[in-house]
Amino acid sequence: MSSLPRRNMGRTGMQPRALGMGAAFVGASGEAETIATIERALDLGIDYFDSYAGRNEERWGKALAGVERSSYYMQAKVGPHPQRPKDFSAEATRWSVEQSLQSIRVDYLDAVLVHDPPDIADPLGPGRAFDELQKMKEEGLVRHIGLGVRDHDFHRAAIEAGHAEIVLTFLDYTLLDQSVARTTMRLAKKHGTGLILASVFGMGRLTGIEPDRAAEPRAHAMWEWCQEQDVDIKHLAMQFCLDAPIDGIAMSGPADRHQLQDAYDAATQEVPAEVWVAFEEKFGVGI
Repeated sequence: MSSLPRRNMGRTGMQPRALGMGAAFVGASGEAETIATIERALDLGIDYFDSYAGRNEERWGKALAGVERSSYYMQAKVGPHPQRPKDFSAEATRWSVEQSLQSIRVDYLDAVLVHDPPDIADPLGPGRAFDELQKMKEEGLVRHIGLGVRDHDFHRAAIEAGHAEIVLTFLDYTLLDQSVARTTMRLAKKHGTGLILASVFGMGRLTGIEPDRAAEPRAHAMWEWCQEQDVDIKHLAMQFCLDAPIDGIAMSGPADRHQLQDAYDAATQEVPAEVWVAFEEKFGVGI
C-alpha cells in the first residue's frame, strides 16, 4: 500500500497519488530498464503516468500489459512526435493520439496535453488541436484535455478559453523559483484546473550533485547548506512541491529505478519541522 496520499486533479474527477512519473528521461536507459522502472512505480503505488508521443511509448504498453486499466491514469501528448513535430492540425492531432493508443495498448487516454506550442493561438484556433481533442473526448478516446508548456501567458489563454482541464508546468515551482505561484496557481484555482508541477529537482540542480557555484550561486548555496546540516536536498525539493496549494500533483522524470526510488523516498520521508524553519530563515523558502 502506497503512503502517497491521493490528490484531486482539478475538476476532472481524477484522484491520482501525489507523485506522478514522467517519461522525459526514462527511455535512455534501454527497454528492459524502462519497463522495470514503470513496474517498480506501480509497486510503489504511483498511478499517474505521462508519456511522450513517439518516444518509446511501446515500452509503456509492455510494462502495463495485464495491469487493470482502471488502476492507473495514462497521459499522452500532442506535438512532440518526431514524425509530426509541432503539428497541431486536427489531422495530426488525431493521428498522434491514435499512435499513442496503439503503442500503449489502451482503449482510451485519461488525459492528452497539447505540448509546447510555439504560439498558443495555433492549437487554440478553430478546427485545430484543442477542437479535435474535444471531438475525441466526445468519442471516448480521450477523457481530459490539457496543456504542457512553461509560458504562463499560454496557461492563461488556454484556461480562460475553457480548454485546459490540466496544465503541466515546469521549473517554476521549486526551491529556486516560485513564479507560477503568482500567476497560474491562482487562475487554476478559480477555474478548477488541475496542475502538474514537473521538474521538481530543478533539472538536476536540486538532486544533491554539487551545482556550479559561478553559474548557479543560489542552488550552490542551498546545496552547501544541506551538506553542512546533513540534510538531503532532494527531500526538501520534493516536499516543497507536494506542499504547494494546488489541486494536482508533483511529477518526477526518473531515468531508471534508482532515480525513481529517490523520488519516492523524497516524497515519503519526514523532514523535521526545525529543518524547514532553519532553511526558510536562510533562504526565504519553506512550507
